[in-house]
Amino acid sequence: MALPDILKDSLEVPVIGSPLFIVSGPELVIAQCKAGIVGSFPALNARPAHVLEEWVTRIQGELGEYKAKHPEKKVAPFAVNQICHVSNDRLAHDIDICTKLEVPIVITSLRPPAEVIDAAHSYGGKVFHDVINVRHARKAAEQGVDGLILVCAGAGGHAGTLSPFALLREVKQWFEGTVILSGALSDGWGIASALALGADLAYMGTRFVATAEANAEQAYKDQLIQHAAKDIVYTNLFTGIHGNYLAPSVAAAGLDPANLPEADKSKMNFGSGGNMKQKAWKDIWGSGQGIGQITDAPLVADLVERLKREYIQACREFAERMPAEVSAGSKVAAE
Repeated sequence: MALPDILKDSLEVPVIGSPLFIVSGPELVIAQCKAGIVGSFPALNARPAHVLEEWVTRIQGELGEYKAKHPEKKVAPFAVNQICHVSNDRLAHDIDICTKLEVPIVITSLRPPAEVIDAAHSYGGKVFHDVINVRHARKAAEQGVDGLILVCAGAGGHAGTLSPFALLREVKQWFEGTVILSGALSDGWGIASALALGADLAYMGTRFVATAEANAEQAYKDQLIQHAAKDIVYTNLFTGIHGNYLAPSVAAAGLDPANLPEADKSKMNFGSGGNMKQKAWKDIWGSGQGIGQITDAPLVADLVERLKREYIQACREFAERMPAEVSAGSKVAAE
């Protein structure tokens, strides 16, 4: 395990709730952290720009009060996601706010700029960078990130195509920092599988869209409950980068999910949710392939408690299948 000190003894379940464009707001983040998992949100969700400081201050204040009243509870830190792309004209401003308020974890996307890493490290913050392949992972590691989020096949929103078995095991050969695994994880068995594979944390996004605190339309939540992996379409049309989306939401926007053109990559745009009239995240809803396991939209606290029970059960079932040498407590030499 390569968990930073800030995450040791603060998690009920080894999970980061991934930042969800539009969907992640203070209510969701606070509920996630109070329940004992890392909550996060994209800085660009706080609009206009001055609202970012209000959100971070509110999250810090409410979590601080909750910890003071419930010292026996595990309360997780929170994270802010920075979209590091030329189309994000707020990046410098948002970095300054996160540095001023000492946001404990910064999640970077697209590129891991040295200025973000240096700013976070100046006050002891941690930087986790999301990647879809080994080339990007090595570049991020060279910049000095503290952790890598491996966004594998089946993840919601912007996602890669590599199997977690391939990407995670290859990265683990040379990277000694925190490794977080993303890709169709929706229950405790998925969490246990991620850790069994060698990840330090699981990264879950779509499952938290279908919660009471999520800032998502009821129709979005309903589609997650009603549909399954077969209803996911993988396309780069909406932002210029490939991602997974709910096919019914694509169809509702007047497009044919089975016949989508390729995007013009020169027009990549993330600050406004996409480069078409039909906007990614607002009109076209992101979703991972693990939605077949989503059957309700509970309170975050109830969901995390469920995930914990499932995670424990999965670990027990896994232990029952261990070779006799392992179950007896002896070590099996690695060849």
